[in-house]
Amino acid sequence: MDATNQEMQSVEIPEELPVLPIKDLVVFPYMIVPLFVNREITVAAVDHALASNRLVFLVAQRDETTENPESSDLYEVGTVGMIMRMRKLTDGRIKI
Repeated sequence: MDATNQEMQSVEIPEELPVLPIKDLVVFPYMIVPLFVNREITVAAVDHALASNRLVFLVAQRDETTENPESSDLYEVGTVGMIMRMRKLTDGRIKI
């Protein structure tokens, strides 16, 4: 087992996490996926996660055309993910 897997298995999950609504993907535990973030609220969630424990709650949107989803626009079940890397792109998006 490499260091990243050991780190993920030993992480305590807090009661509250920043939420990252995902438009066109369902993320399952232990998946490594690149995500491109550009919505203001999602960028704020990434910034909050990076300033603390790097954990986010990834949850699929019910309707991917909704630009500013409320909690009712999201499914109830999601996955806790850890941001492993972050890169700001020239077009203003963030790749995590």
